[in-house]
Amino acid sequence: MRLSVPVYQLKRRAKLLARSEKIALHDALDRVARAEGFASWSLLASRLEANPPDRTILSRLAAGDLLLLGARPGHGKTLLGLQLLIDAAREGRRAVFFTLEYSEREARERIRSLGGGDRGDRLEIVAADDICADSIARHLAGSPSGTVAVVDYLQILDQQRHKPPLSEQVSSLEAFALRSGVVLAFITQIDRSYDPQRTPMPGIGDIRLPNPVDLGSFSKACFLHEGAVRFEAIA
Repeated sequence: MRLSVPVYQLKRRAKLLARSEKIALHDALDRVARAEGFASWSLLASRLEANPPDRTILSRLAAGDLLLLGARPGHGKTLLGLQLLIDAAREGRRAVFFTLEYSEREARERIRSLGGGDRGDRLEIVAADDICADSIARHLAGSPSGTVAVVDYLQILDQQRHKPPLSEQVSSLEAFALRSGVVLAFITQIDRSYDPQRTPMPGIGDIRLPNPVDLGSFSKACFLHEGAVRFEAIA
């Protein structure tokens, strides 16, 4: 079963449609489903349940993994990172969003837009300018193995000059993840030079690195473009 975009984006589309046209959410969901070729949202949901996607993010992550989550702007990398945290919270795991980009209110609004209200209250938001490897490790100290944290985003962890170089922070967090069993996902930028006419999906070589980083520290990567998702292990 292939949808035009991941289901969490379809839900967000329906919420925006309901708000803009002042219609009931279930009517908006049905309209979105019809655009995907289904008579109603319930039929789309039942088909999805019967044929679950084989590229779910959480199910592919193991304790201690470092994940790169990359896409060009507007292709859903932040929403997918939040969906990963919602899924982790629904499994009863500790889930933490570290963001240098959003306020807590903005992050909560995005979580609600994904339908994460049922578990969103269990999802921790850390929104601060001083986020770095040391503060992340301190905040997650003592967390059970399998805890999931998403860092938004990789390229600005060392933007402030008083913070350690990005390469040192990544190395430190790699050691912390292996020691603690915490899963760390890093939302990451894709370089402007990426050309979808040459290759339909960005890859490791397209990650924007204003400062040197050993990408071999990461164990897995997930790339998004135009609604498609590619998950890969990093050798």
